[in-house]
Amino acid sequence: METSAYDPDPRAHPGLHAIALFEGAKGVLALAFAGGLLALGPDRLRESVQAVVTRFIPDAGPGAVSQWLDRINPDSIHVTVLIIAVYAGMRLLEGWGLWRARAWASWLGCIGSAAYLPLDIYALYHHPGWHTWALLIVNLVIVWVLWRDIRRRRDI
Repeated sequence: METSAYDPDPRAHPGLHAIALFEGAKGVLALAFAGGLLALGPDRLRESVQAVVTRFIPDAGPGAVSQWLDRINPDSIHVTVLIIAVYAGMRLLEGWGLWRARAWASWLGCIGSAAYLPLDIYALYHHPGWHTWALLIVNLVIVWVLWRDIRRRRDI
């Protein structure tokens, strides 16, 4: 019998590929956002933020806006890009591991998604709406699928 280079764990939950694609998409979007920040640079980013604030928050005081704009500098952009790149790397690594049905990726994803649940509940309490409900439900489903995968692997 011939074995392939990719032999998924037969005990793995079938929803892992969907979550892997979701996590991979988050990683790719984060990398695109980081690249956009680098391409914009601090001056154009300041101008863009000022335009958005002026357009959507016309009564914003100039003091509060200028404090935020003053914090946009090359150093802050580089630190932000580094943080986003680490986040993207984690999402891509998790997506790869889930696609390959690795148990460590299920643990990583379960813990990472469960960490967002208190924030989702807080957002739901302060900003109830369909989008906050959707976010909470998606995170609950991801945690449930990954937890079931972890338990299934342990029980078999």
